[in-house]
Amino acid sequence: MSEITVEKKKLLLHTCCAPCTGHVYEVLSAEYCVTAFFFNPNISPRTEYNKRLDELKKYALTRNFPLEEGPYDIRGWTARVRPLRFHGERSVRCRECFRFRLGETFKKAEQLRMEAVATSLSISPHKDAAVINALGRELQDQYGIEFHAADFKKQDGYKKSVEISRLHGFYRQDYCGCIYSKMERDRESAWSARVRAFRSSFQ
Repeated sequence: MSEITVEKKKLLLHTCCAPCTGHVYEVLSAEYCVTAFFFNPNISPRTEYNKRLDELKKYALTRNFPLEEGPYDIRGWTARVRPLRFHGERSVRCRECFRFRLGETFKKAEQLRMEAVATSLSISPHKDAAVINALGRELQDQYGIEFHAADFKKQDGYKKSVEISRLHGFYRQDYCGCIYSKMERDRESAWSARVRAFRSSFQ
């Protein structure tokens, strides 16, 4: 008796870098036919953007999955996020950044006739999966394309992503990518002081 082959749904995975993609791809590829989508105009400078993209390209070749690159729309991203720049990390600023990148991912999924969308963002211990998943569900309703909601950092997901990164020798960045996040790493900087003052004004 021959086995019945079930065709996997086609999923577009928004990914921000190779280290965040490794474990997420392993999980999703068991259920979906995965195409990666690199749309991250938040990343600056451009040399950093290129470094992360190059690492992802190498991993895509190693694991043999398609990779689509979106435009480096730094102007569009800045227009959306700059008004919120002093809100700091894990705030409405990050939420608007997620919304912008996920929105473009759904547009690309519609263009490619994908059946589902996911993102690697929740693998990071610094990213709020509840916020990401809520945005994904909003866009699911808007586009009529399934959103695979998940918190990929759970069940040792982040630890596994680190192990995969070490195995492949991935370049691992030390900030999310945006210029505001990079400046806030220096807690003694004038920028960080301004962010703290702005946030304290709402308390």
